Amino acid sequence: MSAKPAESNVKTALRVIEIIELFARETRPLALSEMARLLDAPVSSCLALLRTLSRQGYIYETGRRQGYYPTGRLLAMAQRISQADPILEKVRPSLEELRDTTQETVVFGKLDLDKKVVYVEVISSPHPIRYVAVAGTQRHVHANSIGKALLSQMTREERSQLLGDGPLEAFTSKTLTSLDSLNADLETAAQRGWYSNMGESMSDVGGIAWPIRISGGVYAISIAGPVYRIEQNLQNYAERLRVACRFIEEA
Repeated sequence: MSAKPAESNVKTALRVIEIIELFARETRPLALSEMARLLDAPVSSCLALLRTLSRQGYIYETGRRQGYYPTGRLLAMAQRISQADPILEKVRPSLEELRDTTQETVVFGKLDLDKKVVYVEVISSPHPIRYVAVAGTQRHVHANSIGKALLSQMTREERSQLLGDGPLEAFTSKTLTSLDSLNADLETAAQRGWYSNMGESMSDVGGIAWPIRISGGVYAISIAGPVYRIEQNLQNYAERLRVACRFIEEA
């Protein structure tokens, strides 16, 4: 009997997150009926959640029958949470310096509970043509430079347990789809000094990464951008990346 209320609470929490992400995607006020349609949810459920969020000060009605939109309370809470993050507080200055010296997007990530790479922080490149991602983005571990850096900190047995024995999902013609080829790539990468993803997840995106240990946790930092720019600066970027990781670990 207790499983049903717990399951309902999880669904409600997920729906609240979906509403927040919907506003982030649409960036405009949304009427109740439109929100329900975009979420493929009952109007009654959306109305109940909107009323709750409104009472808590997170949502307001922009005008009679003109739709709903988040207040600044959501941003204020998010900023307070982010500013108090002890890990990001330690690494953010180095991430920003890496972005400034390379002019490429810098990503800080780790494995999440679903064993995918989750981007904990993203410092965007100033270039018009750049790798675009946001914190919270998830990526498959075998086709991502951060994922490879994290896999390098595991034993072969642990990698096999994580990825299984079957073919790995292919995203482009360059994706490594067997555990043997991935293990070989990781060994080569460890010797040369960077773990790479050159068009393995998206054909025109490249990235290099290096693992880092902070407060007992395993993370990785990557420098990502258009393949042609990353390839032109591999040695320079890799050296800066390793220096930044070593500085953070020793701080």
